[in-house]
Amino acid sequence: MTGNEIINLLVIVCVLLGTFLSLVTMVGLLRLPDVYSRSHAASKSATLGVMFILIGALLYFYQDYGLDARLILGILFVLITSPVAGHLISRAAYYSGVPLWDKSIRDDLKKVAKKRSSASE
Repeated sequence: MTGNEIINLLVIVCVLLGTFLSLVTMVGLLRLPDVYSRSHAASKSATLGVMFILIGALLYFYQDYGLDARLILGILFVLITSPVAGHLISRAAYYSGVPLWDKSIRDDLKKVAKKRSSASE
């Protein structure tokens, strides 16, 4: 195998893995019961899916153009912003009163929310 064939194989693997993780995200968004579970699915697997696809694009275009700063910045931007956005959306939903799934076992944020509400009064 030549170097180009190995890089093409890595591109195919990265893009297929990213596509699979994006499919898992879609299934999670459709099947999971509450906004908190859906936010978790969207922020974790979608981040990895997009990152794998961008890494595949980086490898593909590296053959002809070298490293592309735009793709590297895109990967870093997705890595930093997507989990933070998922966390903030879940936290905003919790503080605005969106109920947990009725079969949820634990509510770890309940104690923190009570402390915040009693401290602000």
